[in-house]
Amino acid sequence: MLLKDKDELEQFLRKFTALNIYQIGDLDDFYWEKTTWFGLKENGLLKAVTLLYKAPPFHVMLALSPKVEIEYLRDLVPSLFKHLPDKFYSHLSPGIESIFQSHYNLKSHGNYQKMILTDFIKLEGYNPKGIASLSSKDIDEILNLYKESYPKNSFDPRMIETDMYFGLRINNKLVCISGVHVYSEKYKVAALGNITTHPEYRGKGLGQNVTAHLCKELLKKVKTIGLNVGRDNIPAIKCYNNLGFTYAAPYLEYMIEKKN
Repeated sequence: MLLKDKDELEQFLRKFTALNIYQIGDLDDFYWEKTTWFGLKENGLLKAVTLLYKAPPFHVMLALSPKVEIEYLRDLVPSLFKHLPDKFYSHLSPGIESIFQSHYNLKSHGNYQKMILTDFIKLEGYNPKGIASLSSKDIDEILNLYKESYPKNSFDPRMIETDMYFGLRINNKLVCISGVHVYSEKYKVAALGNITTHPEYRGKGLGQNVTAHLCKELLKKVKTIGLNVGRDNIPAIKCYNNLGFTYAAPYLEYMIEKKN
């Protein structure tokens, strides 16, 4: 069934906040019009929720659940096929991908994990010198950095409006950036994203420094910070561990396209 009650959705999603940071943030008015929510109820209580986010060039489906409630999600997903676009990107809890295989072709984009900031003390001691807040006037410089160092990024330029993008320049060139995919002061959550350092400046701790600064700025406005990272990206995971992030849950990313 379609869901439109923000309070009901938040109450359900908060049961597993570390898994659902993106979805909780998407309840914010800044994102809400781009969302479609589906749910499964038992005795009037929500048991599973999925989100379809209208993002170009492809919609993104989030179908996530902890293991203890995965069967409810498995019951919900087949009922959604008639509501889904012919091609979409997806974030799926392990095991959910098999449900699509009879009607869709799936192309794996890797195994990922969710992490959540739990040790705030580790953010202390990083040097904010030279780190600057980025705005719309920096957009060309930002896009050029992503082109050179992170061509497969999923940067949405309107996220600059959150005032939660920070960068470091060396010799007047932007060489490092850290920002957010989701940010909601109302719902007190943020998901880090689009973090990169120019290849010529990697291995110097610049990205870790800028990300620490971002987290400290976010904590002035939110209570919970999470992120997604590839499970084989050991250097990034080590960096996030050093900043105080810990493992929360696994998930898979797929491009899904309806069979002819």
